[in-house]
Amino acid sequence: MNDLKKKINYTVVCINEFAKRFSISSKAAFLYLYKYRGLEFLKEHYDIEHTLSIDDAIDDLIIVCRNNGGGY
Repeated sequence: MNDLKKKINYTVVCINEFAKRFSISSKAAFLYLYKYRGLEFLKEHYDIEHTLSIDDAIDDLIIVCRNNGGGY
């Protein structure tokens, strides 16, 4: 699997796990993470984030989004 596919798969997993954590749809999670720069964070820090557990990555996304005005 090439690097782009790995990054896309990782991002999809993070979106789905974020949705599960907050009992929202995957679409709502995507839109929230996009709006509050969580997806940008994952893209910029993939090299580090993908080495962490998914729970740790979701915790990081929560912090990033809150710092950018998110409410979850």
